[in-house]
Amino acid sequence: MKGLFAFLFAAAVLPALCSAADFGPDIYISARDQKMAVVNHGVVLAKYPISTSKFGLGDSQGSYKTPLGTLWVCNKIGDNLPMGAVIRHRSATGEVLSPNAPGRDPIVTRVIWLRGLEPQNRNAYGRCIYIHGTPEERNLGRPASYGCIRMRSKDVADLYRLVQIGTHITISEKGLSSLMPTEHRAWLAASIAN
Repeated sequence: MKGLFAFLFAAAVLPALCSAADFGPDIYISARDQKMAVVNHGVVLAKYPISTSKFGLGDSQGSYKTPLGTLWVCNKIGDNLPMGAVIRHRSATGEVLSPNAPGRDPIVTRVIWLRGLEPQNRNAYGRCIYIHGTPEERNLGRPASYGCIRMRSKDVADLYRLVQIGTHITISEKGLSSLMPTEHRAWLAASIAN
């Protein structure tokens, strides 16, 4: 009952709070394009290659799928860690990996923990759905994760500086250009090929 109350509170109150205050840029993620765009007050700040789940899209427990819809940043882990720092159980282990280190697939550099705002992504927090760095940078641009959104270490460190607790993340099956505010669609459509 306590968990249901917390979910209903977050679903009802947080959207109103987020629209009334500035919680950093909006983040748009396209599972179709395997790309992310960072937009602040209608201005596209950055575009990054990402990886969503190799198991598809959804939010059921134990599915290893990437949830769809609007989520928000509820925690940030990894302040001042070096690029490639291995993070296990949300703590640095002291190990640092270079990009594409053979045989390794841990979470690295930064963790941006997401909580769902909609019934279709209500399990995201409990499933530990993160945006995080990966040493498997060669796999970015195609589905390769176990539910999380993977990024290059340097990209997730940049994103980490831009987002705040409360920043909204939209994950969709649609193409990235169709998720963007109308005035930026042509620019983004032209840049997706790059």
